[in-house]
Amino acid sequence: MIRWLLVVFLALMLFSWLTPLLHRLGLGRLPGDMRFRLFGREWFIPLTTTIILSLIAAGIGRLL
Repeated sequence: MIRWLLVVFLALMLFSWLTPLLHRLGLGRLPGDMRFRLFGREWFIPLTTTIILSLIAAGIGRLL
């Protein structure tokens, strides 16, 4: 259980560090990525970007 928690934590850290690079590549501005303001705060839900990154990760996983 602790091992999976550590893996999820490291993956979230890596994703947060790579977010500026992904934005420069155009990910995060795809159709299906939602950005809206609610209660004075901007919310971002990257649905399409998440699906694309998951497919890339699954492809890499299959090759290994």
